[in-house]
Amino acid sequence: MSGRRVKVPSLLGEDGSVARPPAAAGEGGARRRFLFAVPPLTGHVNPTVAVGAELVRRGHKVAWVGQRAFLEPLLRRGSMIFTAEDEAFAARLEEARREWLGLRGPAALRFLWEEFIVPLGHAMMPGVENAIKRFHPDVVIGDQQVLAAPVAARRRGLPWATSATTSAEFTRPLAGMPLVEEWVRDLIGEFQLDHGIDDLLDLRFSDHLVLAFTTGALIGDVSFFPGHFAFVGPALRRPAAGDFPWQWLDEGGGRPAVLVSLGTIDGPAGERFFRVAAEAVRSLDVRAVFVAPPATLPDPPPNVLVREHVPQLSLLKRMSAVVSHGGHNTVCETLAQGLPLVVAPIRADQPVVARQVVGAGAGITVRYGRVGPGELRAALGSVLENAAYREAAARVAESFAAAGGAAHAADRLEKLA
Repeated sequence: MSGRRVKVPSLLGEDGSVARPPAAAGEGGARRRFLFAVPPLTGHVNPTVAVGAELVRRGHKVAWVGQRAFLEPLLRRGSMIFTAEDEAFAARLEEARREWLGLRGPAALRFLWEEFIVPLGHAMMPGVENAIKRFHPDVVIGDQQVLAAPVAARRRGLPWATSATTSAEFTRPLAGMPLVEEWVRDLIGEFQLDHGIDDLLDLRFSDHLVLAFTTGALIGDVSFFPGHFAFVGPALRRPAAGDFPWQWLDEGGGRPAVLVSLGTIDGPAGERFFRVAAEAVRSLDVRAVFVAPPATLPDPPPNVLVREHVPQLSLLKRMSAVVSHGGHNTVCETLAQGLPLVVAPIRADQPVVARQVVGAGAGITVRYGRVGPGELRAALGSVLENAAYREAAARVAESFAAAGGAAHAADRLEKLA
């Protein structure tokens, strides 16, 4: 699938071994500068907001580089933002997103890399290099989907960290398709060659520090990862989402409350799922909050509230279970509250995350495109009534709390600087 053949060493070996890092950079109490490079994806920005806030609280200087118009609503007012975008790529982005939403399986993966990740890397490279030149960071933190960040950092001889906002890559999801796995590494190698680096690395995994916003309680055994892989648990932070009619939940008379969310998914398939979910909860003794445009369900059942935006972190404190597409942020935010899930994975990392939820004993999966009201009703009833799911979710929540979240991530970044 790739023209030029290059060889990028695989970080996750066939035997589960992991490449060892070089010696860590020195540490000390001096105030440092940290630059976060992020893609125009909300779930990839949110954890960096929490970590950045913790670093600022400790007296460090923090900046972000990415699409300014996208970042400003997600960051604290007055945050330092450097622009890194290409007009042609930005104009194509929304169209590409809609096209990607219509794809599944290998076609979706190929489109993700060829039409988003690699072009995004090239589009962001001048802006990332400009941000480094102007901000003079001590450490660059790059999202796994921002290939420009590690390349720019390596060209400047700067220590760099990976922000891994999903745990999918740690499980070698393409291990069963070795040619596809090699194709992805080829693309990563070609990108480095295009920008003058011939000492090739897998840019998805820093050889200095990898911040993984999860724990072994969810993804499984992490004992074989070396010390520069920091499983810090979720760094929880979301922007305010406006008012919410809390009295509607209070009027439920103590009934269990359920959140139904597909993240940013839209289109006919999403509309179908919400209709199925509405029919599934109609006869259940629950109150259900659906995160969807109101037009998706113009005539919802009396026990369903449809809101386009919700204060999710606050709302989860009032929920008893969550129905989700398996987005890593929503899953981790849910489990951090000790809540069980029904997961309907769609694409990308979501099937991997769904398997992790089931493996942890904290939920049930259903088929996004095929589930009917009866099956979804039964699954939701199971996670609400069977205490084993809640107990498993509570164990994951305990591991998240012990991992330290944003504070632990800031500790590790300080040591790297």
